[in-house]
Amino acid sequence: MIKAIVTDIEGTTSSLSFVKDVLFPYSHARMAEFVRAHANDVAVRKLLDEVWQMVGGRADDEKIIAQLIQWIDEDKKVTPLKALQGMIWEAGFKQGDFKGHVYEDAVRKLNEWHAQGIKLYVFSSGSVQAQKLLFAYSEYGDLTPLFSGYFDTTVGAKREADAYRKIAQSIGLAPDDIMFLSDIKEELDAARAADMQTVWVLRDGGEMAALVHSQARSFDEISV
Repeated sequence: MIKAIVTDIEGTTSSLSFVKDVLFPYSHARMAEFVRAHANDVAVRKLLDEVWQMVGGRADDEKIIAQLIQWIDEDKKVTPLKALQGMIWEAGFKQGDFKGHVYEDAVRKLNEWHAQGIKLYVFSSGSVQAQKLLFAYSEYGDLTPLFSGYFDTTVGAKREADAYRKIAQSIGLAPDDIMFLSDIKEELDAARAADMQTVWVLRDGGEMAALVHSQARSFDEISV
């Protein structure tokens, strides 16, 4: 029996194009200005120091800015980058520059599952802060009351089974009582290796092959 559902965001609850065509360009255009303005803020300085360590020693902030922008261009899943992007996106959401895109079927089914007592969680490469912002400022209003928790790459990489084991431990359920939803096969493989139930969400008409993962075109086709 499924007692909890963990969902990915990009391509699963939300359009890939919203992240790639709206959020990424927004943070790309504002990263340099944001770092220069907030480099001495404690939280930002901590993240910049993490970048320094990752690139092999201390560097000046202009070099750090260049590295961050390069990572955005390369779509790197780097934890300090994701946290800084979340800070930038927060201003955009609060100023009304954009609203979080969530598929209508996802909103409806998330509400249904929540009403049934199924615990809902998010696992995304975007920071927990960014996840909360997308659902708090969605086109359907504040959806954060539906969720019991959020996970990002601080628990591990999304393509590594250990991350899903840590999530199950944090939730406090056996892995086979948890269903993971994603549009990425390698993430689903990792979740299945950790003994979670899995559903491959193929919104863009991907091939429905006979594979180890259950498959659905939308949340309407997911059975719990």
